[in-house]
Amino acid sequence: MTRITAGLAGVPTSVDVVVVGLGVTGAGVALDAATRGLSVLAVDAHDLAFGTSRWSSKLVHGGLRYLAQGQVGVAHESAVERGILMETTAPHLSRPMPTIVPITSSTSPFQRALTRGGMLAGDALRRGARTSADTLPRPRYLSATEAAQVAPSLRRPGLRGAMMGWDGQLEDDARLVTTIARTAAAAGAHVRTRARVVHATGTEVRLRDELTGAARTVTARTVVNATGVWAGDLAGEVRLRPSRGTHVVLREESVPGLKVAVFAPVPGATNRFVLVLPQPDGTVYVGLTDEPVEGPVPDVPLPTEPEIGFLLDVVSAAFSRPLHRDDVVGAFAGLRPLLDSAPGIDSTADLSRRHATLVGPTGLVTIVGGKLTTYRRMAEDALDAALASARIDAGPCVTAQTPLLGAADRDTLGRLEEPERLVRRFGTDAALVLAAARESTGVSDDELLAPVSPTVPVTLAELAFAVTHEGAHDVSDLLDRRTRVGLVPADRALAVPLAERALTLVHGHVPG
Repeated sequence: MTRITAGLAGVPTSVDVVVVGLGVTGAGVALDAATRGLSVLAVDAHDLAFGTSRWSSKLVHGGLRYLAQGQVGVAHESAVERGILMETTAPHLSRPMPTIVPITSSTSPFQRALTRGGMLAGDALRRGARTSADTLPRPRYLSATEAAQVAPSLRRPGLRGAMMGWDGQLEDDARLVTTIARTAAAAGAHVRTRARVVHATGTEVRLRDELTGAARTVTARTVVNATGVWAGDLAGEVRLRPSRGTHVVLREESVPGLKVAVFAPVPGATNRFVLVLPQPDGTVYVGLTDEPVEGPVPDVPLPTEPEIGFLLDVVSAAFSRPLHRDDVVGAFAGLRPLLDSAPGIDSTADLSRRHATLVGPTGLVTIVGGKLTTYRRMAEDALDAALASARIDAGPCVTAQTPLLGAADRDTLGRLEEPERLVRRFGTDAALVLAAARESTGVSDDELLAPVSPTVPVTLAELAFAVTHEGAHDVSDLLDRRTRVGLVPADRALAVPLAERALTLVHGHVPG
């Protein structure tokens, strides 16, 4: 039975490592600690992937942007971690994504040379990270005809061609977090949601059950604070400068025929782009902004209308059909937990994306900064610092060689007979998902695999599995994190009855 559950019932009173926060980094720390043979309790006040980890562009970045900013170490680290994720730990949850930068009659020779140089530099990062060209092919130039074939909705007048490169794309960022947490639980970690830490030191946490109000104190040999933008709530010495990144969600009909991601240049800028990213569920994400955030950190950040308008205007300039506000079927924003290490820098866009591990006066270890792509290295560095600070002996980190549950090479995944959506989201565990759903619901395969609607591909099978194996407690867990239906409010409304049915079939009721 899964160890991912809600609340404090059965929580151990003493462990080697307590991890606070179950975003991608916290889940990664829990997995790292458990695979080193340590006893682990990992908790979150809300749910898996509740914070920044579910608001990304769903990319596995190779670090080219950081190279352009002179952050060579960050770029190399990102490329290395991308290769590990795509080739070893999560090939089932990632895929190669072709990307193009359009070249038009208004593209200056300098910009053209910069684009070509950037693509070649990105390929150099790939080679330096020893990622196979079979995983991420080499960049090449496309003629105007070829560019129009892969992106037929591009503006044709003035189109001279495009540079094509490759990067990684995730099936879903929240699914990655959930799979890391499941893998940690399978390795022995206790993973608990709705368990809020109200006070923490380097050797103790006080917990409150958010379902019952019950309190519990757990002692530990070391405690890791991986709460992202909320890190300062537990570690007052940590100063962050969050920035908001906003995306809009379109239907694929708004940019029809798009087979590649498009880097749409921001007019008037030399090296700034808005990404147009087709998704496997028939939607397209457009992003990303970088706006400083002041004041208290909200549980769920909201996009602003000026940000939405900016994104639509940039894409409209590059595509043949202008985008309007009613093309937007959803929008989401996330807060980057950037360390305020450079008071003289005014723009959050200029702050380094390098992560930092800080040890507080009580021994509480806090990990901040970084990026989703480098979660595994962040987790390793945080746990190394925690073990060193507490003088704990443990085995070496093995997460770079530890496949997540369901992982397999792409040839093996391609031969699986289960439905394509389940294979994309669960890999070799697709058969387990279907079998567990049959057992927990007692309904036929036809019912288990029927999509909610033509625009909402979510099925009862994956919702039931989320309840039985992934710790989903309520409708919001199911639709906003285990699946991403909630990114489009109209689709979410269609899916609510199926989510309620999954909870009723498994538990006999829908939690309030």
